[in-house]
Amino acid sequence: MNTGLHGFLFGVYPYICLTVFLLGSLIRFDRDQYTWKSDSSQLLRTGLLRWGSNLFHVGILFLFFGHLVGLLTPHAVYGIFMDAAMKQRLAIYAGGIAGFICFIGLSMLIYRRMFDPRIRYTSHAADLAILLILWVQLVVGLITLPYSWGHADGSVMLILSDWAQRILTLREVDSAALAVLPWPFLFHIVFGMTIFLLFPFSRLVHVWSGFGAVAYLFRPHQIVRSRRLGVPGHTPAGREKSS
Repeated sequence: MNTGLHGFLFGVYPYICLTVFLLGSLIRFDRDQYTWKSDSSQLLRTGLLRWGSNLFHVGILFLFFGHLVGLLTPHAVYGIFMDAAMKQRLAIYAGGIAGFICFIGLSMLIYRRMFDPRIRYTSHAADLAILLILWVQLVVGLITLPYSWGHADGSVMLILSDWAQRILTLREVDSAALAVLPWPFLFHIVFGMTIFLLFPFSRLVHVWSGFGAVAYLFRPHQIVRSRRLGVPGHTPAGREKSS
């Protein structure tokens, strides 16, 4: 790969994608809140949606947090109880299972969007496009598993973790270190960053609402009182109990 292009894709492009991801999401929430939704088609037909959606969301959430923790946890933290090789093998097993579950669910959702006439008629082109983009990213991620197994010493894990942590902490990135990785890893990184770039302009923005819903677990309890007449112990407004 051309050195200049390689440096741009792995040293500059991630910052462009993350900036658009954060600012774009904020601007969309501020200006177009009525478009801030998943555009669910559940009311039109459940069928494949029930299985496909559950399998997809279980798999994708596991993969997201697995990548987040796996890439951004410093080696000094997990090195206390496991080495890089063990961590990489764990990522292969867990990621493979979650990826396969997600693949089945996502394929069902795509099939539903493409071949169910009622769903296809009410779908936007962007709805199917984002599903196909996620499907390609998932397939390439599964392709990386045999390559990871071929480097079971943990070297791939260390290279990817160092790159991701440097991006997050705004340190200089050694893009040349990634050049030794097989092409599926490089494609997976670039395509994954592109998904962040497209995030604010797609239905994926509803992911923010999903994470925001966690706040409901920590809000104070609501006290609900009935206003119906005839409820024991209830005194309608404007009346007093007779002695």
